[in-house]
Amino acid sequence: MLILLSNDDGYKAKGLRLLSRALSKIAEIVVVAPDRNRSGASNSLTLDAPLRVEQIDSNVYSVNGTPADCVHIAITGLLDVEPDMVISGINHGANLGDDVLYSGTVAAAMEGRFLNLPSIAVSHVADSESNLDAAVTIVEKIVHGVIENPLPSKTVLNVNVPDLALESIQGLQVTRLGRRYRSDPVVLAQDPKDRPVYWIGPAGKGEDIDLGTDFYAVTNDYVSVTPIAIDMTNHSGLNSLETWMKQLK
Repeated sequence: MLILLSNDDGYKAKGLRLLSRALSKIAEIVVVAPDRNRSGASNSLTLDAPLRVEQIDSNVYSVNGTPADCVHIAITGLLDVEPDMVISGINHGANLGDDVLYSGTVAAAMEGRFLNLPSIAVSHVADSESNLDAAVTIVEKIVHGVIENPLPSKTVLNVNVPDLALESIQGLQVTRLGRRYRSDPVVLAQDPKDRPVYWIGPAGKGEDIDLGTDFYAVTNDYVSVTPIAIDMTNHSGLNSLETWMKQLK
């Protein structure tokens, strides 16, 4: 099996390096990741400039683009052999609820949806590098499960691991995406020439954090595993929109 690893923290990130080392025991690993931190890049592709790929090691490539760029390039021409699976992470920080709209980590996994096996985005719900070994073990367990009992192709899993030692994690839960409150206001500052600059404010706290959500799982010491659909159509709204449009003059 050939597994393509990527992330949005950059190819030097500890979570990515630890995961690569662990999974190399069960599969051939190739890393294609951004040359720097590209958190929040979402699914953007670089279309207005050529991209440069630098080979850092025999199986590690750095790209001066977004996470989606990295996986797109890898599976459409960079690699001689198409990978069987894409894993993005281990991300430093949560990707819960609305975060998936902005996450470069999730975007890299989504870009691998064309492959025969599931794509997996993995995030460690912590700003520190503590307990990353637990997250690595969780990913190994999921990968073994995919090998032994394959999930349908085009499946994308969003996995969030709480910041706990492995023995303190209560298990894995299948979850739905929760929802955050509105983000905090932007932070206004000034540059050296006294011109206004704006920092994006922190993400909002959890709003929909009920039983069954990813927020609830990680808060209660479980790993959340959420299947993500690429189809963003609001199917429940189709009929009402059809009725509304008939009234247009």
